[in-house]
Amino acid sequence: MTDSTIVDTGLGDAEDDDFDELIEVDESDLPDHRYIDRELSWLAFNQRVLELAEDPNVPLLERTNFLAIFASNLDEFFMVRVAGLKRRILTGLAVPTNIGTTPQRVLEWISHEAHDLQERHASVWHDALAPALGDEGIAFTTWEDLSDLERAGLYEYFQQQVFPVLMPLAVDPAHPFPYISGLSLNLAVRIRHARTGREEFARIKVPPMLPRVVRVPEKDPASERVRLLPLEELIAENLGELFPGMEILEHHAFRLTRNEDVVIEEDESENLIQALEQELLRRRFGPPIRLEITQDMDDVTLGLLLEELDISEQEVYRLPAPLDLRALFQLGSIDRPDLRYAKHVPVTPLAFQPTDSDSKHTKADMFAAIRKHDVLVHHPYESFATSVQAFLEQAARDPQVLAIKQTLYRTSGDSPIVQALIDAAENGKQVLALVEVKARFDEANNIEWARILEKSGVHVVYGLVGLKTHCKIASVVREENGQLRHYTHVGTGNYNPKTSRIYEDMGLFTCDPIVGRDVTRLFNELSGYAIEKKFSRLLTAPLHLRNGLLRLIERERRVAEEGRPAHVRIKVNSMVDEQIIDALYRASMAGVKVDVWVRGICSLRVDLPGVSDNIRVRSVLGRYLEHSRIFAFHNDGADEAYIGSADMMHRNLDRRVEALVQVTRPQHVSELIDYFDLAMDDSAATWHLGEGGSWTRQHLDEAGVPLVDVQDRTMQLIQRRRRVRQTRR
Repeated sequence: MTDSTIVDTGLGDAEDDDFDELIEVDESDLPDHRYIDRELSWLAFNQRVLELAEDPNVPLLERTNFLAIFASNLDEFFMVRVAGLKRRILTGLAVPTNIGTTPQRVLEWISHEAHDLQERHASVWHDALAPALGDEGIAFTTWEDLSDLERAGLYEYFQQQVFPVLMPLAVDPAHPFPYISGLSLNLAVRIRHARTGREEFARIKVPPMLPRVVRVPEKDPASERVRLLPLEELIAENLGELFPGMEILEHHAFRLTRNEDVVIEEDESENLIQALEQELLRRRFGPPIRLEITQDMDDVTLGLLLEELDISEQEVYRLPAPLDLRALFQLGSIDRPDLRYAKHVPVTPLAFQPTDSDSKHTKADMFAAIRKHDVLVHHPYESFATSVQAFLEQAARDPQVLAIKQTLYRTSGDSPIVQALIDAAENGKQVLALVEVKARFDEANNIEWARILEKSGVHVVYGLVGLKTHCKIASVVREENGQLRHYTHVGTGNYNPKTSRIYEDMGLFTCDPIVGRDVTRLFNELSGYAIEKKFSRLLTAPLHLRNGLLRLIERERRVAEEGRPAHVRIKVNSMVDEQIIDALYRASMAGVKVDVWVRGICSLRVDLPGVSDNIRVRSVLGRYLEHSRIFAFHNDGADEAYIGSADMMHRNLDRRVEALVQVTRPQHVSELIDYFDLAMDDSAATWHLGEGGSWTRQHLDEAGVPLVDVQDRTMQLIQRRRRVRQTRR
C-alpha cells in the first residue's frame, strides 16, 4: 500500500459499495468453544502481576509496588466488570457468554478465582515481602511492639492530626445504619454502655485524606530505619478517646466495594457535562459487590454488616490485616535506590536534538526536524518532554502557527499540554480541544480541565454522541512561504506527561499532506457535521477499522494459500473481538504465522488442533506498562505496519473513535518489526499462553539464568542506535 492509495476506513459511508462490502469470516469449520472468557482472562492477567511480586529476582520495593498494583487493579475489576456482569444478570439483560455458558456460572468462577487470588496476595505480603522488608530496615509494626515513648509520640499525632477529623457514627433506633462509601476503609466497633449495659454498634471511617500509614519517629534522626503503623490500628488503639465511658468489646476493619461503573444515556439534545455530573453523583451510591473483612471478625459483627449492606456470603473476602494493600504505594517515597530497578533515563529522539542551526536556542526546531522525514518516537525510552510536549509548546509560541487541534482523553492535573493549548489561544491562534469527559475514573478531572480551557478561549468539544473519542491525535497548521502545511502527531498513548514515564507508547510525527488531510477531516467530523467517506493513511473506528484489519488479515491468508510466506503481528492491550480472532484462526489454518503480543485480556486460544497451530501468544509485564498497539503484515515481502490507539475489543471497534496510522518509512517499519520480534523470541522473559487459557512464565533458562528483559533490552538498543547515528553525523 503506498501513501497515495485511498483506503476505505472512514467513519462514514463509502462511495464504492464493492470495496466497502463487509468482510465475512467463515465460521463453518471453526470449533464452537474457541474463546477464553474475558473476565477469567483478566484475572489471569492480574495473576501475572502478582507473580512479579512473588519473584525474588525483582527488586524488593518494586515487588511491593506490584502488590499495590494488583490490589488497585482488582478494585477496578470489581467496580466495573463484576458490577456490570451483576447488573446484566439482575436486569435480565444477560446473554450466554462467548464461551457458551451462563453469566451466572461465570460469576461463580470469578468468585472462586478472586478469592484464591486475594488470599495468595495477602500471603505474599505476610509470608514473603513484609519479612524481607523488615530485614532491610523497613517494617510495618504493631502497637504492641512500640515503646511507651513511641506510643506517646503517636498519641500526640493522633490527637493533633487524626482525632479532629474522625466521625464515629452510632447505629441505634435513632441513628440508622450509615452509608458506607465505596473503597473506604472502616472500623466496625461494638461497645457496651457502662450505665445501661446495652451493646451498641458504631462505624468509624478511616479518613482517606490522611496518610494510610504513619511513620514511627526514630530517636536518632540520622537513622535509616523505617517503621510504619497502619492508620486504622492507631485509631483502634485510641477508641477510648472516641467512646469515653464505654467498654470496647470488639473492633474490626472492613472495606466495601460498590458498583462504580458510569452508564450515560445520551441523546442529541442533552448537555453531556450535566448528564455526566449527575451520573458521577449516582456512582457513589452504587450497590455493594464485595465486602473485605479482617479474618478475626466475629460472627455478630459480620451478621450485622451482611444484613445492613444486603450482601451475600459469597461476596465476603476474609483476609488478614491490614486490608487495602494499596497502602504499599506509600512506600514509593522511601529513598532506597538499592531496592529498586536501576534507573532508566529517557533520551531525546535523535531527530529532535538541537543541530548546529539551532545553536542560538537550547531546543531543537521541531518543525524543521519533521520536515526532513517522519519521526517515530518510543516512550518512555525516548522522552515525552522533548518530543510531544516540545512539539506543542513550540506550536503555541510560533507566530507562523495558525491553528492547533488535539484530542485529550486523560491528562495530568498540572498538565503542560493543557497549558500549551491555553498559551496558544492567548497568543491568538485557533485552538480546538476535543476533551473526552467520559474517560473512566477521570471524568471529574476532565470536566474541570474542559471548563478551564473554555475560559481561556479554547474551542472545546466533546465528540460524537454515544461514542468515546479515544484516538490520540494532534494537528498543527503552519503558514510557510504563503502556503499552509500540516504537522501531525498520531500516538498510542494519552497526552499525559506523568504516565508517559511509566507507560510504553509510540507516536508518529509527520508533515505528510495526506495524513494532514486525513486528520483534518477526522477533526471536522468530530467537531462539526461532516461525514467523511475516505481516509488514506488512517484506519478509523467505529465503522471501518475492524473491516480494514480483516482485509489485511485476509490478504495474508490468500498469500499463504498460494504457498508463499505470510505473517501477522499484532501487539495490543486486549484481544477479545470474535471477528478478529476468527480471522486469525482462519489465517492460521491456511499456514499464516500469527504472533500476538498482549498485555492483558486474551480470548484467543492456542490449543485448538488444526485451528491455532500457527498462533503464538506472549505477554510482557515489567517496570513499564506495555501500552502501544502495533499491527504489522508481511504483505508478500513488502512489510506494512500501523500504530494507534485501538485494542481488539468490542468497545474500541464499535463504540469508540479510534485511529491507526500507517507507518511508511522503511526504517520505522523495520524498527517496529524488530521490536515485536524481540518479545516473541524464546530468549526473552515473557509469559506464554497455553492450554485452557493458562499462562506460563518463562523468565529463566535451563541453567537458572534470567532471560532477556524486553524493556531493559529496548532501552539499550535505543541508546545504542542513538550513539551510532550520532557518530555517523
